[in-house]
Amino acid sequence: MPELAQWDSFYVIVGGAAGALIGLQFVVLTLIAERPPLRVEEAGAAFSTPTIIHFSVGLLLAALLRAPWRGITMPAALCALIGVGGVIYQVIVARRMRTQKVYKPQFEDWLCHFWLPLLAYAVLAASACSTTSYTREALFGFGGAILLLLFLGIHNTWDAITYHVFVQRQSDDSNRKH
Repeated sequence: MPELAQWDSFYVIVGGAAGALIGLQFVVLTLIAERPPLRVEEAGAAFSTPTIIHFSVGLLLAALLRAPWRGITMPAALCALIGVGGVIYQVIVARRMRTQKVYKPQFEDWLCHFWLPLLAYAVLAASACSTTSYTREALFGFGGAILLLLFLGIHNTWDAITYHVFVQRQSDDSNRKH
């Protein structure tokens, strides 16, 4: 399929980055696990797990779109399913963000952990639905959605690291002094 072949390098780069970032996220979580705060599993389900899901979706889509398909219909259908599944998952993430008691999400948290991933999954689903009529534009939609998920994963991982290093560690240190 010539349209997908033009994107080969893009998906090799994005897929490789997503795979590496998944590994890095596991290293970071292992280091943070040294001193977990109370009820950390609630916050993990709301903040860390979605980040791994976004990286994994990026890796899955990169592999899916690099496969030697004969046409665009099957990869588009799979992308539509992944996009719809991602939208549903983001509703679950929003509920988890609201119900966890470890951390009160701020505007940036809602933007980067809920609204922008929701947008990425919606764009993925919408692009998949338009592939037969607007193949070239739909492929840009796929690429944009995947990059957005990748960049959000990087942002959210960095956000978690800085929170644990600067906020949680300071809280632990001040509790030990008293």
